[in-house]
Amino acid sequence: MRDIGADEWYERLEDPHPVLVVISGPSGVGKDAVLQRMQEMGYPFHFVITATTRKRRPTEKDGVNYFFLTTAEFESMLQAGEFLEHAMVYGERKGVPKAQVREALTSGKDVLMRVDVQGAETIRKLVPQAITVFLSAPSEEELVERLRLRRTESPCQLLRRIEKAREEMARIPEFNYLVANRDGLLDETVLQVVAIMKTEKCCVRWRKVEL
Repeated sequence: MRDIGADEWYERLEDPHPVLVVISGPSGVGKDAVLQRMQEMGYPFHFVITATTRKRRPTEKDGVNYFFLTTAEFESMLQAGEFLEHAMVYGERKGVPKAQVREALTSGKDVLMRVDVQGAETIRKLVPQAITVFLSAPSEEELVERLRLRRTESPCQLLRRIEKAREEMARIPEFNYLVANRDGLLDETVLQVVAIMKTEKCCVRWRKVEL
């Protein structure tokens, strides 16, 4: 790092220092719940809505939980280079729209995105300044129980997700931070994520996200 005088350091204290945070982890750990609770608690950030070709669940809303696209619509965006990252997950396409991220960071807003572990790896390679947080259940037994209680998969699909979760847990060392989302302590989980963001914004070697 080049030598910086006191005046420039004082100027930097006034900069917004927006951060790009990637929330990832196995199905059932509560990624959506954490982000929703952060919004309810009034933390200012831009949440990047992922596009997907999977069918909408009864409790989900288009443009809120995901952008639900047809395969043709997804392919059209892909060909136009409109995704920051994209992947095939459980037989369906998922992608992170690039424009949302760029516009929010340019305006000085922090950006949070929820992606699967495979997607986090892609973003880490494309955007090395991104902060990656692995969200986990406190134990495998609790994770399995959460997946069962969702009742959104067949027994065969459930076994597939459990095996996938075990594979994803093995990749924790690739992430910057690990946060356990414990039942009944959602606010505590949110405060841990917020603390990570505040720490990164105060980092002397903070680096601007380039897309």
